[in-house]
Amino acid sequence: MAVATMTDSSLRLVLDNGIDAISGKQLFKAKSFNNVKPGATADQLYAIATAVAPLQQRPLASVERKDSAEITAV
Repeated sequence: MAVATMTDSSLRLVLDNGIDAISGKQLFKAKSFNNVKPGATADQLYAIATAVAPLQQRPLASVERKDSAEITAV
């Protein structure tokens, strides 16, 4: 049996960067914040993201969490 232990977590704000003039597809830019506490809840991260979003030059499109884990045998 294997066990996963979360080692790192980051918060990623995906920002609306407009529409591509040639293809007509939606463009996005991302801003990442590293060293997020692994025990932080989704509600806490969303509250931080919505508080930081007005400080950005582009509107907030979505909020993502990226986790890394170490998998070891028990």
